[in-house]
Amino acid sequence: MLDARKGEALLAVIDSGSFEQAAVRLHLTASAVSQRVSAMESELGMPLIIRSKPCRATAAGQRLVQYLRRARLLEDEFIADSGENAARPLSVALAVNNDTLATWVLPGLADFLIREYILLDIMLDDQDHTYTLLAQGLALAGVSSHAEPLRGCEVQTLGVMRYRLLASPAFARTWFPDGLQREAARVAPLMVFDRKDTLQSDFLLRELGLPPGSYPCHYMPASDAFANAVRLGLGYGMIPEQQYANDVEEGKLVDLAPDKPTDVMLYWHSWRVQSPKLERLSAQVVAAARAVLLQ
Repeated sequence: MLDARKGEALLAVIDSGSFEQAAVRLHLTASAVSQRVSAMESELGMPLIIRSKPCRATAAGQRLVQYLRRARLLEDEFIADSGENAARPLSVALAVNNDTLATWVLPGLADFLIREYILLDIMLDDQDHTYTLLAQGLALAGVSSHAEPLRGCEVQTLGVMRYRLLASPAFARTWFPDGLQREAARVAPLMVFDRKDTLQSDFLLRELGLPPGSYPCHYMPASDAFANAVRLGLGYGMIPEQQYANDVEEGKLVDLAPDKPTDVMLYWHSWRVQSPKLERLSAQVVAAARAVLLQ
């Protein structure tokens, strides 16, 4: 049987990134934390942590972290639902992409989270990379563009988030007076979320033959700020339909490629064996997504 204190030490190191920070969290010395993790590694006969900066879990460590998080969730849920601890909230770590967080997931979950007294520990990343957070055991469930399930997990299709290449009317008149043209796109400022974001670069390569690095870019790693920057005329970029709402119909934004939307299929990843509350949370996420995303 795994020692709970050693497992707690392992999680603290992975979550904080160092033995020193883990010691602060656990009110121990760094040496004591290191001893607990080393003892667990000796007992299991395998390394669990890559002692780098920050510390990272090995492949075996990632599998163990996944198990420990699920075990902690089950324990916390049992305690929270017991009579004398009914007021204790349950915290759930979810991995989602920024556009999902900025649009449909919170409105779709708010009433459920309030009713069930669940706290969210949101981990943000690009939809192509949230899968890694799940694989590393940092999140218990999440939204991803990957359809392949992790071992022990199941995947449910959420639907399509449709993006359109938008600009303010003034920006379109200045930079694309003759429409979206290759030479104009070489000099027009492009909005990019961050350096993991390939929505815009994939589109420009596919439609105009422009490789990454051949046009000027703003980097704006916040969904609301990104959309606002497009509305202010700083650049043009991909915005999901759920975010721009009626702005195109009302003339506040211009669709530069009306016949060429970019569709991103999203999937919900969760463990096959879940706690009751996480099962209900998964059902709520799937229902909320299917109510607003393209099917």
